[in-house]
Amino acid sequence: MITEKGYSLVRQFEGLRTLAYKCPAGIRTIGYGHTLNVKAGQVITKAQADELLHADLSKCDAAISRLVTVSLKQHERDALASFIFNVGVNAFQSSTMLRKINADDMQGAANEFLRWNKATDPNTRKLVALNGLTKRREAEKQLFEGKA
Repeated sequence: MITEKGYSLVRQFEGLRTLAYKCPAGIRTIGYGHTLNVKAGQVITKAQADELLHADLSKCDAAISRLVTVSLKQHERDALASFIFNVGVNAFQSSTMLRKINADDMQGAANEFLRWNKATDPNTRKLVALNGLTKRREAEKQLFEGKA
């Protein structure tokens, strides 16, 4: 189960947007980074954004339970939920980070966060480092290591 630390981290970096918009990667988004079935011009309330975030992080938590084969500390689980929320289950499932976690190499896994600071520029279709993603990955790494 994800705690308030996990929710807070996602809220901090996603911010609340009650009107649908396109994120830097060109994906239509609303609320606290919700992307499923978002329509242009869609408007939601803060309460609806909170409900969407709860549902989205529940899916991340389920993915962690399904994919991680070692015991996690709560702060590690919270950090992973934020990470998976942002990069997606499929990316996490095939990641070196997951392999290191399942090998119980938590420091090696922590070091993987910083490698995930890029997004595809919708204009050039090239991967570019984003300052916001770099800050988010640093915060997730800190939480994963129990330093936040």
